[in-house]
Amino acid sequence: MALILLLETSTDVCSVALSKNGIVINIEESLEANTHTEKLTILIKQCLDGAGYSFKALDAVALSSGPGSYTSLRSGTATAKGICYAMGIPLITLSSLYILASGVDPSLLQAQDVIISLIDARRMEAYAEVYDHNLNVLVPLHAIIFDEHSFAGFSGTKHLCGDGAEKFIEAYHQDTLKMHHNRTSAQYMAQPAERAYIDRKFSDVAYFTPEYFKVPSITKSEKKLF
Repeated sequence: MALILLLETSTDVCSVALSKNGIVINIEESLEANTHTEKLTILIKQCLDGAGYSFKALDAVALSSGPGSYTSLRSGTATAKGICYAMGIPLITLSSLYILASGVDPSLLQAQDVIISLIDARRMEAYAEVYDHNLNVLVPLHAIIFDEHSFAGFSGTKHLCGDGAEKFIEAYHQDTLKMHHNRTSAQYMAQPAERAYIDRKFSDVAYFTPEYFKVPSITKSEKKLF
């Protein structure tokens, strides 16, 4: 039974939520890309103030651990660590792909169905992870280049989520595909974060680093400054 600050910063969405005993009690989000460094702490304060809590009331901070945007993940990690150090509370880290899968309504799943979480990695590539209907990992994190045979080995309905899923469905229409949410959100972290807190599955605040998966793409400018 815990009050947990939830931070999801793996994509363009900057999402902050507060959960109590595994239930979301407040959420603040910004859909404006590339503003995590500027807006994350503001959203955290708004989320806490809106729910009537202070930092001192927190039992833990839960953080999306990647894969995702290099800059956004760094911003979320630095902020989460700062709060944990200052308040003396534990850090919970959850895969961004697992967070997406946790947002699929379990009542819509059959035993033979799979959940496929996809985060866009530009062009026709995505970060992917496949789960069964109980959220057990069937295919671990990997980078995939889409083609018409992607995920053909699974029977039943394929429940897709994430911004990469939207791209796949647009390119390859299949009767067995069902699209769910297309963006990340801290609200999907509430129950897995609560379970991790109860089981004391904490990350080392000092040594944790996000799962960037790929090195950041940095383009050298051709423009002469002088």
